[in-house]
Amino acid sequence: MRTFIQRVTSGKVTVNNKIIGSIGRGYVILLAVKEGDSEKEVDLLAEKIVNLRVMSDENDKMNKSILDVSGEVLVVSQFTLYADTNSGRRPSFLTAAKPDIAKNLYEYFIDKLKAMGVKSVQTGEFGVYMYVELVNDGPVTIMLDTDDFTK
Repeated sequence: MRTFIQRVTSGKVTVNNKIIGSIGRGYVILLAVKEGDSEKEVDLLAEKIVNLRVMSDENDKMNKSILDVSGEVLVVSQFTLYADTNSGRRPSFLTAAKPDIAKNLYEYFIDKLKAMGVKSVQTGEFGVYMYVELVNDGPVTIMLDTDDFTK
C-alpha cells in the first residue's frame, strides 16, 4: 500500500457538486492499494499513521500524533499513486490492485482508523470522479509505502 499524508487545517471531497466528506485540522490521506496487498499491510499502515508524530505541539514542533490532538482524517482512494511512467508517455497502472480488492482494503483501512481511536474519519467515494480540496498545513506531506516497512 502506498499513501500520501497531508497535514491540513481543512479538507473536503466533492462528488457531483455535493460535499461528501469534510474535515478540519488533521490529515488528508490519499491511499493506493497494489496487487498482493492484504489486511496485514492495512494494519501496518494504520498503526504507523495514527502514531506518526507530525502534528504541532504548543511550541509549533512536530511532536504529536493525530490521536494526541483529536485530529480528523479524510481518506481518498487514489490508485494513480501506483502510476508507472518508466516507458512511454502514458502511465501504466498494472501494479494497482483490481477495484474489488482495493475497495475492500480501502474500507478495512477506514474501519481500522476508527477502531484505533481517530476522532472523525471522513471519506471520498471509491471509484468515482472527485474534487479534493485542502489547505496544507506547513506544508507537511509525507509518503508511506508498506514495501518500505519490510526492508
